[in-house]
Amino acid sequence: MPPMLDVSEDVRAEIGDEEADRLLAGDSAPGSYDCTSCRTPGDPEQERTSTVLFVGEETAVLAFAHASCIPSQVVQLAEDQLQGAVRSITGAPQAASPTVDPASLDAAPNQAVLGVTSGLILVNGDLHPALVVEPTAPIARPGTTGGDGDEFLPLLMEQGFAPIHDVNRLPAPLPGWSVLLAMGKLHAILQAGGVAWWQAHQALQVTEGWRTAANKSKTVLVFAAPVGAIGQQPREDLLRDALEKAAARGLLVAAAMPLAGT
Repeated sequence: MPPMLDVSEDVRAEIGDEEADRLLAGDSAPGSYDCTSCRTPGDPEQERTSTVLFVGEETAVLAFAHASCIPSQVVQLAEDQLQGAVRSITGAPQAASPTVDPASLDAAPNQAVLGVTSGLILVNGDLHPALVVEPTAPIARPGTTGGDGDEFLPLLMEQGFAPIHDVNRLPAPLPGWSVLLAMGKLHAILQAGGVAWWQAHQALQVTEGWRTAANKSKTVLVFAAPVGAIGQQPREDLLRDALEKAAARGLLVAAAMPLAGT
């Protein structure tokens, strides 16, 4: 029995009729896969499966997803972002929650988890898509025990994030960094070279308004604050208020990053 694969016209146009027919016939279809959206196992012989083609300037990667998660489609990415997307979406297993890249930050005294909240932030009368990053524990420099206190903001400023004292002013762009949105879900924040600084264990859903604003501006504002500075805010107006309070206390850094994906 041939696999239950969906190959969209866009994907067929990219990979060619011959390869598309081989996939549909089962000649080159996977026996099993990890869904690029929810990251749980899938079996094209047991459930409808979408083919998803990630395309960069020089390379392309064919991945698979539950048809109930996302439709078959082509996702255009810059080459370095494609490499980061491959690592983020189909790479090594992650911890139970999104965690900091251990090569860049360490927790003190326990491994920190980065909480990432999406929301629309009003800046100079315009709504901007934003992400707010806050760890669950103080951050120490790699190789230290945390005796020097929380180094989260200093480490980010060394990476190019700038202190924010007025949330009503747009942060400066951070060259090389980007926010990866694939199939309408948030997958990662990528450093220069496509290395994932933060990546979701399971792709995070964003609102339609957030996605629309991000696709329109092609830029995402990324704010970061130390543990306890922002907290979990149930509404965007409360999130904005918490950002303003953190900025007034000198506990907020930010950067503008291009959107990768759609």
